[in-house]
Amino acid sequence: MTETITTHQADEDTRNAHIQIYVDGVLRPRDQAMVSVYDSGFMLGDGIWEGLRLYHGRWAFLDDHLDRLFEAAKAIDLDIGRDRAGVTAALEETRQANDMETDAHARLMITRGVKIRPFQHPSLSRSGPTFVIIMEHSTPSLPRPLRLATVPHIRGLPISQDPKLNSHSKLNCVLACIAAEKAGADEALMLDAHGFVNTTNACNFFIVRKGQVWTSTGDYCMNGITRQKVIDLCRADGIPVFERNFSLVETYGADEAFLTGTFGAQTPVGQIDGRVIGRGGPGPVTQHIRQLYADHMYAVCMDSA
Repeated sequence: MTETITTHQADEDTRNAHIQIYVDGVLRPRDQAMVSVYDSGFMLGDGIWEGLRLYHGRWAFLDDHLDRLFEAAKAIDLDIGRDRAGVTAALEETRQANDMETDAHARLMITRGVKIRPFQHPSLSRSGPTFVIIMEHSTPSLPRPLRLATVPHIRGLPISQDPKLNSHSKLNCVLACIAAEKAGADEALMLDAHGFVNTTNACNFFIVRKGQVWTSTGDYCMNGITRQKVIDLCRADGIPVFERNFSLVETYGADEAFLTGTFGAQTPVGQIDGRVIGRGGPGPVTQHIRQLYADHMYAVCMDSA
């Protein structure tokens, strides 16, 4: 059996051994970039994050990412301690320190900060937020389409932990990923609370049936920025696209399937639960969408240069 791969599969880049990491306003070498064991993020997963891609010296869809970041901060009552310009300046400082121009990925993480005692209550975090940016040279490299396995872990109701929130608390998704790997797959296909196909443990999920593009309603998944760009591009290009409930039966019978995410853009899916999807590789609609997205990305980043 072919070895397991991930949706964030990338070429090895020796430059990443020497990256500078932004920690609370200070750039530190990778082996010296640390946070306290009393940090809320380490202790409780109490924080939010964003992933961004750098193309031609520009952060793709930066405004969309900042909108989501500040919305998430408000939702968990977290004062980031800086405005949009301050966050952008931190990204730019880190980018310049690492001499990055394209094919780079940033993970921006903000937690409630260091606690005075090792307990849950947010009032124990009194030093202000912890703000970290990890930026790596990162060129996606996928040797084959992904294999998915349906897992018992679901994307739950918003009244427990809203799946739309990009929080540090990802254990449900980690357990789903482990279950998929135990089943011999690369990533988990997760259902929603009603048994409809929803998303994977790390990315949004799409299928193609008879020329139509389907994705979930968005009620129980991260409403990804790349997901929305794909929906918008399909509509602009005249490709029928639907946000709807659909079942595993309809998924197994799909002509094509792919994932969307900031890192991999559109990642083809070849198998689900041991069933080959279509011809087992990126189909014509997926390839067309990938080209639409690449053209749009180039135009957006070059226009802002």
